[in-house]
Amino acid sequence: MDISEEKRKIGEAKKNPQAFGQLYDEFYRPILKYILRRTSDIELAQDLTSQTFFKALKGLKKFRWQNISFSAWLYRIATNEVNDFYRRKNRIIQISLEKLPEIPSQDSADSDLKLAEAELESKKEFKILSQKIRKLSLIYQTVITLRFFEKKKISEISQIVGKSEGTIKSQLHRALETLKKEMEG
Repeated sequence: MDISEEKRKIGEAKKNPQAFGQLYDEFYRPILKYILRRTSDIELAQDLTSQTFFKALKGLKKFRWQNISFSAWLYRIATNEVNDFYRRKNRIIQISLEKLPEIPSQDSADSDLKLAEAELESKKEFKILSQKIRKLSLIYQTVITLRFFEKKKISEISQIVGKSEGTIKSQLHRALETLKKEMEG
């Protein structure tokens, strides 16, 4: 969606909350995916995504086009929701082994078993990486997730977290160094 179309939809949504549905449809999946990557819990991600859109709807009348796009504004709300959750709970979410796929039974073909093992190993590696990322400070978690999982540019991350591009580059560098040490340890 181009900026003029986005501005038009936001203008409509400010006048009519039902028009907010179009914005919701446009941005729900990317915001859900971002929060899911931060939490590794689908139910929690759905709850936090709902809270994000509820706050966006409530605060829409205050939204202004001042150096931040609507999408960056939504990501900022989502980031705040995730960070607030972790601050309130002050915990690391464990990924349940029950959520991993079952390994096929003995009578399955060898190719199915190899495929399942590869998928399990891939999920295991992602689980380890995800756990290591969640050990980092909230800002490091945010910049790593936005940059490498959401494929956001430094300028977009800057808008989302409300810091200069230089600060984002520095935080990203320090976050990667810290993550590297975590992975080695």
